[in-house]
Amino acid sequence: MQLFDTHTHFDVADFDADRQQLALHAKRVGVDALVLIGFLESRFDELIQTHQQLQEWENVPQSYLAPGLHPFYIEQHQQAHLLRLEQILQQQDCVAIGEIGLDTFLKQHKHPELFAKQQHYFIEQLELAKQYQKPVLLHIRKAHAESIAILKAQKFNLGGIAHAFSGGVEEAKALIKLGFKIGVTGQITNPNAKKLHQVVQVIGSEHLVIETDCPDMTPLCCQTSTEHRTRNTPVNLPYVLEGLSQVLNIESENLAQKLWENSIQALSLFVNHRDI
Repeated sequence: MQLFDTHTHFDVADFDADRQQLALHAKRVGVDALVLIGFLESRFDELIQTHQQLQEWENVPQSYLAPGLHPFYIEQHQQAHLLRLEQILQQQDCVAIGEIGLDTFLKQHKHPELFAKQQHYFIEQLELAKQYQKPVLLHIRKAHAESIAILKAQKFNLGGIAHAFSGGVEEAKALIKLGFKIGVTGQITNPNAKKLHQVVQVIGSEHLVIETDCPDMTPLCCQTSTEHRTRNTPVNLPYVLEGLSQVLNIESENLAQKLWENSIQALSLFVNHRDI
């Protein structure tokens, strides 16, 4: 089976001690490719460094780069960071821009000034995506209607992935209509995640991709009660596949093939990376 981890933060310090061992292990369990996702300008150097490491190592997943400015960290973003992002798009072989979008999970992010700033950075990054012909990796939390409205207003038609999808069926359908695949995390293994289960059953495997979002979103079966927060890794992606396979009642091998094809399509790799 070929598995594509479409959303990782494999560059963060959580993995500094054993990144190569985990990458080797991930490859052994079928993870053939992963995307390294950006979230803060201050971490762009580490993001690129990890991408280069993975490209140099043998018998590890193929690495793809997707820098971006995450809405949750909106207080830290500055206009100069958009210039740095554009510089990276010019200098590096980036597969997408991410993760970008809107997030009103925290009360302060609902404040008009901060929410307006989130919208500004979302729109600016969509403009960069259009300029450089890149899909985008969306982070949307408690702001689906506003995010979809911006995508429509910007006439964004390059698609991408709605990462760690937390909306309902109608929001999923709206994003699919705009050209996006729906990203499924280890949350699918939680029997209480009934809304997510309903979404994937209604829209079907044709519109789905899988991800770990490591080091977060650890599948239920991989969590240990002795730890406050069990670190998630790309090695756990097969558990996401298995959880989704059970919810959809589709054989794992058949589902894996479809998810791989969806990932290639969502990231336009069939155009830019024929050697995958």
